[in-house]
Amino acid sequence: MSAAPDAGALWFGQVATPIGAMILVTDAEDMLVASEYGDHQDRLHRLLGRRLGAFVLHPAGGPQRAAAALAAYFNGDLAAINGIPVRLNGSAFQNRAWTALRQIPPGRPASYGDQALRIGSPKAARAVGHANQSNPYNLVVPCHRVIGAGGALTGYAGGLDRKRWLLDHERRYAGL
Repeated sequence: MSAAPDAGALWFGQVATPIGAMILVTDAEDMLVASEYGDHQDRLHRLLGRRLGAFVLHPAGGPQRAAAALAAYFNGDLAAINGIPVRLNGSAFQNRAWTALRQIPPGRPASYGDQALRIGSPKAARAVGHANQSNPYNLVVPCHRVIGAGGALTGYAGGLDRKRWLLDHERRYAGL
């Protein structure tokens, strides 16, 4: 790329999870810029390019703070992922929708309509769905907690099997 060495510089690491490898991308301030399953690297690059333009990924030992929080989450400390600092880089609406995702309690899925109400846009359930679909912070900004109005599992960038696993995991550790 033609960018200066430090312009657009991001660091990435990969951590193992019970549902597959997770790629964590951070900026120079150790803020999470993206997280994605290892088998969805093309989506990761596409979303980063849309939001940041030119970027350069540098391998790192793995973003330690985010990796430790993910390990704690998978060991039952469901609130651990809330401590991962995230650099929101979407539109104003997307950032509101993604912030609202972090407010959905683990083990208590919400509908797209619920999320729209939470951000003060009660008629924007469809737009919320589009924002969630563009969420570059898979798992950390928990769009897996959003389900259809009738309780049906709906799309998840990581796949419905992972979504089901995550919801079951959260129900189990939330005591529900």
